[in-house]
Amino acid sequence: MTIPTQMSLHGFIATPPELTYSKNDVARFYARIGVEQWRKEADGSFTKLEPQFCDLVMFKTAAERAYARFRTGDQFVASGYVHEYEFDRDGETVQREEFVARRIGHDSARTRYSVERPTPERETGPTTGRDTQRRVEPTSTAVGI
Repeated sequence: MTIPTQMSLHGFIATPPELTYSKNDVARFYARIGVEQWRKEADGSFTKLEPQFCDLVMFKTAAERAYARFRTGDQFVASGYVHEYEFDRDGETVQREEFVARRIGHDSARTRYSVERPTPERETGPTTGRDTQRRVEPTSTAVGI
């Protein structure tokens, strides 16, 4: 059996995230991101280089969640794929690429955070991803047994 994998990327949010909606009301998260670069020296030390910058996008509900949770400077880890595309600018064809994140989270190695886990009374729905309330009916009305 092969382990299913995806391309991953870790970096930092370099510009304020933007949330826009298409004509079909599909949410799109966009941010310019930076990826730190290091060079190993002959003596075993590392020299920090200028970061490499690229675009990161997400769509639909994931885009709305990312927009609510990420700010400029946040360190993240994302999985997804690289989308290459081209467009015309002033009569010239320009080729670009962007990282399309399917999943994203704060980098636990570089970020302090707390985790809020669902309680039995409040669970996350498996298909919608939205919080759903579970109603618990009493099984007995007896008191002081």
